[in-house]
Amino acid sequence: MARAIRLGIVGLGKIARDQHLPAIVGNPAFELAATASPDGASANVPAYAALSDMIATGGLDAVAICTPPAARHALACEAIAAGLHVFLEKPPAATLNEARDLIDRAAAQGITLFAAWHSREAAGVADAAAWVAQRNVDAIRIEWKEDIRRWHPGQEWILGPGGFGVFDPAINALSILTRIVPDAIFVERSVLTIPLGRAAPIAATIDMRSRRGPIHAKLDFLQTGPQTWSITITADQDRLVLADGGARLTVDGHESLGENREYPRLYARFAELIATGASDVDLRPLELVADAFLIADHRIGEAFAF
Repeated sequence: MARAIRLGIVGLGKIARDQHLPAIVGNPAFELAATASPDGASANVPAYAALSDMIATGGLDAVAICTPPAARHALACEAIAAGLHVFLEKPPAATLNEARDLIDRAAAQGITLFAAWHSREAAGVADAAAWVAQRNVDAIRIEWKEDIRRWHPGQEWILGPGGFGVFDPAINALSILTRIVPDAIFVERSVLTIPLGRAAPIAATIDMRSRRGPIHAKLDFLQTGPQTWSITITADQDRLVLADGGARLTVDGHESLGENREYPRLYARFAELIATGASDVDLRPLELVADAFLIADHRIGEAFAF
């Protein structure tokens, strides 16, 4: 039996603790070997303040980079140069050129690079893609509305330069969209609302198109009460709704709710890629975000404080 892949986590924040750690522990292909986090956080394995310190000790095969996006390129470059396979939380980098540079570096080094779009692994997404493939789509509507104070308490970086703002969660919707609509998607109009004194949007509306029909997205980071992560598709007089971030699928009133195994599936995919010497880096969700920023009508909103 092959030796387990010795993996280090870089950035031991909420997503790493809530999702990565359980998925790693539950997959015998991996062994959690160490963590690197500026606050010295530990997961009952050797903990280091920096990736360079973790690399220097040796004994690693791969890393999962779970930091805010602005730091990912430099960290991934360091890991790739050390010959480590790299799992990138979404989005894979802060800019498209950074992400493309990582693809080139990983290929030159002969290591696996995996851009992990976790929402594509939600229970209903594959069935939704199969449903769309058999129909003529009339329209797609995305509503991605959540409470920044609940899900990102005190995380000032998310509204700063390179923090993506409301697109930090909403890129999950775009990752699902590009999974279920394989055709080219074009951003035609976007309106970004940026709080006074901040750098990234707290709300947005986006109009897109593909050969399968119009796509409208409404994004909000100030949703209180029930949270909304849904994609509604009308096609051939039928209606499909992906709710709860893709976990709940409803087709013409018939609902199915699958088990949440997004991160276990991602780590299974990462192990498969390493075993076959392949990489998987789809940049289409990030391209849509970049296009939305590029042609945006910017609006100044009220000041925001956590």
